Amino acid sequence: MSQKKKTSLITVQNTPVTIINVDQGDFISLTDMAKARTDAGRAADVIKNWLRSRSTLEFLGTWELLYNPDFKVVEFDHLKSEAGLHTFTLSAKEWIQTTGAIGLYVQSGRYGGTYAHKDIAFEFGSAISPVFKLYLLKEYQRLKDGENDRLKLEWDAKRFLSKSNYLIHTDAVKNYVLPQSSYTKNTEWLAYADEADLLNVVLFGCTAREWRDANPELAKKSNIRDYASIAELTVLSNLETHNAELIKSGMGKAERFEVLRQIAQYQLHVLAEAEKIERLPE
Repeated sequence: MSQKKKTSLITVQNTPVTIINVDQGDFISLTDMAKARTDAGRAADVIKNWLRSRSTLEFLGTWELLYNPDFKVVEFDHLKSEAGLHTFTLSAKEWIQTTGAIGLYVQSGRYGGTYAHKDIAFEFGSAISPVFKLYLLKEYQRLKDGENDRLKLEWDAKRFLSKSNYLIHTDAVKNYVLPQSSYTKNTEWLAYADEADLLNVVLFGCTAREWRDANPELAKKSNIRDYASIAELTVLSNLETHNAELIKSGMGKAERFEVLRQIAQYQLHVLAEAEKIERLPE
């Protein structure tokens, strides 16, 4: 981990959250985030419980494979095979030491705790609650907007959400849908499109093609997800993770649609209520 660090602080639902910028990017304190769910003394337990999940390890492993050429794949596969067992436990330090991961790091002393690259921290936010994740994104966006004004850079929460769990979703399609389907090599793209449209219908009520047909001018330069709100994209990001897990479990598309529809309705309602509270006059 680089020693060139710049520390910032944001407040998410009355919880101070530390962000440390290093050469690899922004790392957000999972320890601070966990305090929004429990008392400070049990924050490490929240993180450990999150790391025990197979879906969490698959997300972390995919991230490392993308950005860490020295990631130890064999050791990762061993951990993944044990994930979910009652006897399986894993701390951030153990994950880092075993796999050579760079997406998490543990800092002692001032601003001590477990930190994660922003991509991973937002996924951890989903585990805490969709409402917390939404507010975290908003406050992080506010921080980036301020920095961008000074440095002429850009960070866009909507663009991040559009791609955040895309790889997890497509990996599930590749490994679980395609081997059991009748798609040929030339038509495999249809499987990915079908699963993407399943989520489009769940969240927006129409397929990508139906949206294009109804909005021909807009469709020339954009797609349905470009017009989604931050709250809708937050839910979409969560749905991609849920659908990947349901695909792996062998659940059929019709049943998955109903489960995902209920999740989407609940999370959109929760986020809408949170937005109403935020807009109330003081």
